[in-house]
Amino acid sequence: QVSAALKEGRVTPTELCQRCLSLIKSTQFLNAYITVAEETALKQAEESEKRYRTGQPLGVLDGIPVAVKDNFNTAGIETTCASNMLKGYISPYNATVVQKLLDRGAVLLGKTNLDEFAMGSGSTDGVFGPVRNPWSYSRQYKEKSALKSQSEDEESNWVISGGSSGGSAAAVSSFTCFAALGSDTGGSTRNPAAHCGVVGLKPTYGLISRHGLIPLVNSMDVPGILTRCVDDAAVVLGSLAGHDPKDSTTIQDNFKPFELPSLTDVSKLSIGIPKEYNAPGLSSEILALWSKAADLFKDAGAKVIEVSLPHTRYSIVCYHVLCTAEVASNMARFDGLEYGHRSNMNKSTESMYAATRREGFNDVVRGRILSGNYFLLKQNYENYFIKAQKVRRLIANDFVKVFQSGVDILLTPTTLSDAAPYMEFIKEDNRTRSAQDDILTQAANMAGLPAINVPTALSERGLPIGLQFIGRSFQEKQLLSVAKWFEKQVKFPVIQLEEVKRHDHDVFQHQKSASFS
Repeated sequence: QVSAALKEGRVTPTELCQRCLSLIKSTQFLNAYITVAEETALKQAEESEKRYRTGQPLGVLDGIPVAVKDNFNTAGIETTCASNMLKGYISPYNATVVQKLLDRGAVLLGKTNLDEFAMGSGSTDGVFGPVRNPWSYSRQYKEKSALKSQSEDEESNWVISGGSSGGSAAAVSSFTCFAALGSDTGGSTRNPAAHCGVVGLKPTYGLISRHGLIPLVNSMDVPGILTRCVDDAAVVLGSLAGHDPKDSTTIQDNFKPFELPSLTDVSKLSIGIPKEYNAPGLSSEILALWSKAADLFKDAGAKVIEVSLPHTRYSIVCYHVLCTAEVASNMARFDGLEYGHRSNMNKSTESMYAATRREGFNDVVRGRILSGNYFLLKQNYENYFIKAQKVRRLIANDFVKVFQSGVDILLTPTTLSDAAPYMEFIKEDNRTRSAQDDILTQAANMAGLPAINVPTALSERGLPIGLQFIGRSFQEKQLLSVAKWFEKQVKFPVIQLEEVKRHDHDVFQHQKSASFS
């Protein structure tokens, strides 16, 4: 809609950019952004305006304000991974996905907050402080929260945004940008999307280039897309997907961008409900919503069947071993020699290495490096790493069997519950939290399958709940078409942010997606 408004001249790219920048300032308390590239963004918006004036826009994304998670390299803009290790680091090049957005005329507003090096599920463990969920300040949540006073509400009752791409999800949810990039290794795009009431797409492994995404787990990392509706996610995917000579794991074939059809008939679809996803700790509210969603498909004529993915119960342990092993390997590059933080300790090279890593990494990152190196020790390699790789294959095969049996799409919950209050969330350590929060999302990463979170309803506390659709490998068109149909049926309510209300109403009319208006 906003792209059409730009074409028709109802709003200019510069106006749009300025409104988004002023919104970023007024929602600073959310801590969604680490760096706001105001000057660069306004320059890009000016360039876009010239193209619109001469009638030569670069496509649907021209002039559209976007944000990027701060673990993607951006030339000329600091890339920190929310860590002391990379504070002040400015990359000499753009990540492929960032370059593709810029090549299509998108306006880069800034870099969003995350858990340090994307390790976490709450966006609470970065060096720049936690991200606050915009829904904490929504009328829907405030009305449901029986609170003594406003000050108590803001200071002790705000809820987490999910993680690790919490900054990107909060940025999209609070209207400060139209789309944002996240990364997804075990659910880091879908989890915050569910908590912030936005669409979060994790594409098939290899469909989008990882070049320039600072790696966490090379064999599972995928750049993720966060938008306010499914159609927008399809548009962004169309701009980003395809082969990249700089990333050997990307597909070789050319990717043809697609327009999503409006599904009216779902009777030919077979929807699988994996029984293992009724996991311990799943809230009764989400269970009921999941069941209601299955009935929605059934009533529309789709075939809904219970399926089994028997190795799912081993997946979180398997994920922990593989994740930490790859983390230990990837983090070896941060030694204080070539880039990033360097300690003043100068007794010896070894002592400089050790001090640099102690000062640069937080406890979470150091803990994962230690675990990973333990699993990779010669005497443990066979028992842990190799065994976990074998279990990973069994998990992937479970999905293959289910899809071969005729199932088109799997429908599951995305998270065990709605967003937890920050004070409650930090009572448990990062590892325990991540193990709980990734339980429903990380199997899709281990199998390399596409998955999407669609915001579905508000909980009894007035907070978003999302459901997840998992598709066949490289069948994004089918996955997104089904997600779009579902989005249309559920009519998820638009967030009523009191801070936003004070701003120009007009731009928000453009910003709401078609399904929200």
